[in-house]
Amino acid sequence: MKSISRIFDFPIYQLENFPLKKAFTSKYGEEWISISTEEYIENYHCVSRGLLALGIKKDDKIAVISSTNRTEWNILDMGILQTGAQNVPIYPTISAKDYQYILNHSGATYCIVSDIEVLEKVNAIKDQTLLKEIYCFDKIDGVKNWEELLELGKDTSFDKELEEIKNSIQTDDLATLIYTSGTTGNPKGVMLSHKNLVSNTVDCSLRVPIKKGKSKALSFLPVCHVFERMILYLYQFNGIEIYFAESINTISDNLKEIQPEIMTAVPRLYEKIYDSIYAKGRELSGIKKFLFYWAIDLSLIYEPFGANGIWYEFKLKIARKLIFSKWREALGGRLEVMVSGSAALQPRLARVFAAAEMPILEGYGLTETSPVIAVNDIKNKAFKIGTVGKPIKNVAVKIADDGEVLVTGPNIMLGYYRDPEKTKSVMTGDYFHTGDIGEIDSEGFLKITDRKKEIFKTSGGKYIVPTLLENELKQSKFIDQIMVIGEGEKMPSAFIQINFDYVREWCKIKNIPNVETPLEMIHNQLVIERIQKEVHLCNQKFGQWEQVKRFELTPDEWSIDGGQLTPTLKMKRKVILEIYKDLYNKIYNH
Repeated sequence: MKSISRIFDFPIYQLENFPLKKAFTSKYGEEWISISTEEYIENYHCVSRGLLALGIKKDDKIAVISSTNRTEWNILDMGILQTGAQNVPIYPTISAKDYQYILNHSGATYCIVSDIEVLEKVNAIKDQTLLKEIYCFDKIDGVKNWEELLELGKDTSFDKELEEIKNSIQTDDLATLIYTSGTTGNPKGVMLSHKNLVSNTVDCSLRVPIKKGKSKALSFLPVCHVFERMILYLYQFNGIEIYFAESINTISDNLKEIQPEIMTAVPRLYEKIYDSIYAKGRELSGIKKFLFYWAIDLSLIYEPFGANGIWYEFKLKIARKLIFSKWREALGGRLEVMVSGSAALQPRLARVFAAAEMPILEGYGLTETSPVIAVNDIKNKAFKIGTVGKPIKNVAVKIADDGEVLVTGPNIMLGYYRDPEKTKSVMTGDYFHTGDIGEIDSEGFLKITDRKKEIFKTSGGKYIVPTLLENELKQSKFIDQIMVIGEGEKMPSAFIQINFDYVREWCKIKNIPNVETPLEMIHNQLVIERIQKEVHLCNQKFGQWEQVKRFELTPDEWSIDGGQLTPTLKMKRKVILEIYKDLYNKIYNH
């Protein structure tokens, strides 16, 4: 194969360069079941022929909604793309109303779902859509199973037609519509071409410090999100075995079973992993406890590539042998690198895990940029904590006069589906407006400081950058989530969701009675005073006008189901304001 120009070229490239016996592995019941590169290709050829037998034409839209990542999703993805149709992945956790909007806006005629829960949501709105049929990955009575597509595809009389269609698909052709979860309004359909995703995959591969054809990856971030989807293409391109975690709750067990060298996650998960490790450290006693906290303190001042000097590196070597080696064992024992995207990574997490020889490489991008714009690079010694790395090859970044990050390159979307006006509003020539505020330092590293639309003014006319305050406060072990508020008000304040597990443990250590439930915790005066101490420490790093003057503790854990977070775990600021309207009024005496 001379070059890769379409997404479905990746598996063929793998077959020619790194044929794998275990290209994809999913767990069914208690058994891990794998398929080889060859079986993968055979199966998605069957899907393509099956779709042609159903009458699917070029530019038709097929929606896929899966609660978990699984081998079938990838077979279906390639099968759809080879026919010139477009795969429209949809988040399983959104409402039935949003399902209806996306299905109608995209014009999807077929939908493949993973399980009974998703099926029921789609069935509830099917009559208000253009859907001709629903297929399911799981076997459910009365519902067509996706294997019927494979069965249809055994008819090889479609081979000639399929070959002609594949040859007609150009690199600039539309490959997928990805609807951004959005924090306000209807989701936007981002049009990504084969070139967008292929270029991003190939250009990001230059920074992957993993042995090609000899490594394993664990996948669990939703594949409907472009970050994980591109990463799956990257794994295929580099001959990396892909294992799918059963769920986010089984990550720990799956890491031990699979022993991967690489995984991707959002900062929220790395925080939970760290909190879990830290909690185990608190249970230690004597010299073991002393060494644990000594190693943590050492890791919190870690700098890459020996920048702290020989004496620090000597102590770090001891900490790695005595303490951090056990962390590695708990996460499978072979993790060499983790990648983080979707939201800002706390610098302390980057330091701690890098010190433990499991560096988290923070990157940055958007759905509209396929997604990666920049990523840290340990392989080529371009890893700088507190930044999102340097822009990847073929991608150019410039900072506008107002601080907004502008990007151009082969990864920039074709536009928003059926919305030329909105497309026009985010483009200046070839440059895409990210909506993020950032800066490029003297070494070429990009740092994101805020969302342009989230910066607000107080009634005194002072600008507040909420994410700077939020990221600083989230470094506290007592604070799980925080949203700074105060647009048009006399001062900044905050809603804080405490780390309920950590606070519960802290209360036990301090012998504070009657603080088992979240409600008991947030109304306990000693807890409130402890959070006030954390806020005070943070405030000292900011100007008088920026400091959080008041806060209220929220009674529940912020979640996707609760409405506070998007499917990619970003805060829905307007929704949070509405949910905690009473607390807002209490803070500002409205």
